Amino acid sequence: MISIPHKTKQFLVLLIKLLVVGAAFYFIYDQLAHNDQLDWDKFLVLFRKKQSVLGISFILLLSILNRFFEILKWQNLVSYFDKISVSEATKQVLGALTAGIFTPNGVGEYAGKAIFFSKKETKKIIFLNLICNGIQMILTVVFGAFGLWFLGYTFWFLVIVGMTLGFWLLAFGLKGIKIKGYSIAKLIQKINEIPKPIHQKNIFLGTCRYLVFSHQYYFLFVAFDVHLPYFILMATIATVYFLASSLPSFQFLDFAVKGSVAVYFFGILGVNQWIVVFVTTLMWFLNVVLPVIIGSYYVFNFKILTPTLAKADET
Repeated sequence: MISIPHKTKQFLVLLIKLLVVGAAFYFIYDQLAHNDQLDWDKFLVLFRKKQSVLGISFILLLSILNRFFEILKWQNLVSYFDKISVSEATKQVLGALTAGIFTPNGVGEYAGKAIFFSKKETKKIIFLNLICNGIQMILTVVFGAFGLWFLGYTFWFLVIVGMTLGFWLLAFGLKGIKIKGYSIAKLIQKINEIPKPIHQKNIFLGTCRYLVFSHQYYFLFVAFDVHLPYFILMATIATVYFLASSLPSFQFLDFAVKGSVAVYFFGILGVNQWIVVFVTTLMWFLNVVLPVIIGSYYVFNFKILTPTLAKADET
């Protein structure tokens, strides 16, 4: 095995940190500065007309709560084998978010969280992150399906229900089949090894996060003078979020994917296209860009877990 000198290793780590953070800020700037759909003059006129310290504070609070519930979810899941503080969970969640911003559907977050733990815990961390993201996806599908049903898309609602039932029946029928030592039965066994209170708390925190996120969408539309009935607006938000989350995308293009889906569905309701684009962009900025900026601090301050530290950590 080739041994890399300590100074060289430090330089390479610093270079990777600079590349990750620099690329993150470049893509953020590029998406905001060169998006032809954004009319900043219109936005500034409406913002000056509607600006309110209380309103802005409330929207920012919802962004904080959105990430805070995600942090609590992660702290709760990690408690299965280790006790970490909210501060440590914050570092891991935001640092991983920044590291995974360029990967499809944020899969880079799996590796981003794993580097905060010793190598022997890598598989466990990836599995827990799968559980963490999995419950959020399940909630998105459930709320999205009911959103489609409420809006009158009965056929697509039945398709989703049918596909979900088909998936579970297929999974049950094939649970004993092993592929490279892995099987659905083994996955179910691993899930059942986690205490029920942890699963219950994970579902509760995931539901809280979903409700906070969707209502932030709702209140931003209201702030932009979109006065549709509450349940119609919430059902449309749930539908858009479900369909957009089902499409492969990168975190830094998240607002573009959700924006294109949102423009179609809100356009049916008669909502002005540029308002939909701005609300979607603001959601992206508040819930991805700001956490990435904070996460960049944790990336810069990340220290490699050396073998000595790893041994100390294991004891």
